[in-house]
Amino acid sequence: MAHLCGLCLALRGDHGQLARVVTNYDGLLVSVLTEAQSERTTGRRRTAGPCPLRGMRTASVAHGEGARLAAAVSLVLASAKVRDHMADGDGMLARRPVAFAARRVALSWGRAGARTGSDIGFDTAVLVDAVERQLGIETLAGPGTSILTVTEPTETATAAAFAHTAVLAGRPGNAEALAEAGRLFGRLAHLLDAVEDREADAASGSWNPLTATGTSLAEARRLADDALHGIRLALREVAFTDGRLAHVLLAHELRNSVDRAFGTTSCSHMPELFGPPPSGPYAPGGPGGPAGPPPPEPPRRDRRGLIAGCAVWLGLACTCQLCCGTYEDPWTRERKDAACQDCGDCCDCCDCCGNCCSGCDGCDCCDCGCDC
Repeated sequence: MAHLCGLCLALRGDHGQLARVVTNYDGLLVSVLTEAQSERTTGRRRTAGPCPLRGMRTASVAHGEGARLAAAVSLVLASAKVRDHMADGDGMLARRPVAFAARRVALSWGRAGARTGSDIGFDTAVLVDAVERQLGIETLAGPGTSILTVTEPTETATAAAFAHTAVLAGRPGNAEALAEAGRLFGRLAHLLDAVEDREADAASGSWNPLTATGTSLAEARRLADDALHGIRLALREVAFTDGRLAHVLLAHELRNSVDRAFGTTSCSHMPELFGPPPSGPYAPGGPGGPAGPPPPEPPRRDRRGLIAGCAVWLGLACTCQLCCGTYEDPWTRERKDAACQDCGDCCDCCDCCGNCCSGCDGCDCCDCGCDC
């Protein structure tokens, strides 16, 4: 949330309120990576004012060059995405007046991203070039064309963005490994978009890389799994100051994204992983369990009203906090655990510790980098 809010506020601070609509999860990864490599300083975070998506509370948010790099990348890629939808004639963009307005917005975002990139030493021309090549490659692609030919421009763009985080953090030795992680992340993102849009594209007659190249879902899944494995290996070569959040997002959450896109299991926790049933006042049969009275509610003065609670719930849903980690109930303010806090099978550490991400203070059984 600190990085998501930091990206949003960096967009507003440099480019105005409208630019905030390009805030996205993929973009914030470069902010996460920059901070993960940086030395701990007092300038990395700042206090932001109240926001409806935070229940009108202040928060400590990411601040600095990492957030600005995320803003530049998000603007340029959002500009490219609008132009891509215009070229495909998708939805409202098939109408000439709407397409004209969208073109102006896209050009404005592209220029804004280039300005911010220049300020922090990142040449966004590599992103623009990748977008322009993408359109040409898609035009020429057909049955028998390798799907990796289609994903190459996206891979190149994300590799450049990931590598520049090493420059901003003062860790140039990390650039090569991060470029590899970024290249594979771009491949994975492109593949997952294609899988998720395949049926809708077929229904609307829109271009889809899997359909156009004749790539099967089985082959797409194989490539996605290979990319995910490659990202994990590349991250092990990066010298992080604190890489825990980067590991969660680029190992665990990416695996969940792959599972969701292909309709497979996205949470691998089984009851036996948690050991014996919980004991204490809220165990089954205890005072707070099914056979006993409910736990006491917080004081009424701490509860939110219906409208305020709904606004907070919407923010939690939009930022996936209802699914992952812990969160505060929108109305009662109770701390709750989300449905999935999966550690999964990304490294040997999780296997030998059993449940290291669900309750212990760390994991030192092997040198695998899974600092849960």
